[in-house]
Amino acid sequence: MTSFPGAPQVLKGGFVVMDGEGKKVERVVSFQYNPDALTRALAPRGAKTEMGDRLEGLRLTGMPVETLKLDVEFDATDRLEKPLGNKDAVENGIASDLATLETLIAPRVADTAQAQALAGTGTLEILPLPSPLILLVLGRNRLLPVRITDFSIIEEAFDPRLNPIRARVSLGMRVLSTEDLAWGTKGAELFRAAQSRREKLADARKTPVQALGLSGTL
Repeated sequence: MTSFPGAPQVLKGGFVVMDGEGKKVERVVSFQYNPDALTRALAPRGAKTEMGDRLEGLRLTGMPVETLKLDVEFDATDRLEKPLGNKDAVENGIASDLATLETLIAPRVADTAQAQALAGTGTLEILPLPSPLILLVLGRNRLLPVRITDFSIIEEAFDPRLNPIRARVSLGMRVLSTEDLAWGTKGAELFRAAQSRREKLADARKTPVQALGLSGTL
């Protein structure tokens, strides 16, 4: 999967993990290879109407629910060809690459230990453990707050110590909109920016009704 010499530089997609308030970048997870395809589905939020309810038939109650699916691949072949400069790949294959994604959907051990300690002292913990803000980055113009909803791994090849050296990760995500995030938060701000870019793209595409075989007045 080595790139051709002289090939143009391609931006890498990945995730930016921020603290729950969106004030500090905690880490960056980049894809080794960008996904070949991205599946997007948008479910409109429409008012629940009964037959004959003429007031609600055209009304939208909020932003659509957008879900994403993509596959990302990891391969240690190139790194294993240069073992002196890739000690981690020699010792662990792509386990570190997979771990960077797997830890996106699990609370930190220290946080769970702290919660258990509070429970042991009789402290009632009502709220779940705080979660980081996860941003999916697919180029400079697509930066979306997401929640990972599906996660599966197919490990396809192994080294002599059974470390995975090639794998495919399938991810399902839900875009977090202003329906999910508090107004004024970093996540809500980024979603609004993405939606504004989408609206500008739509406004720039002007198509006359004549293109559909209709007259100028319907």
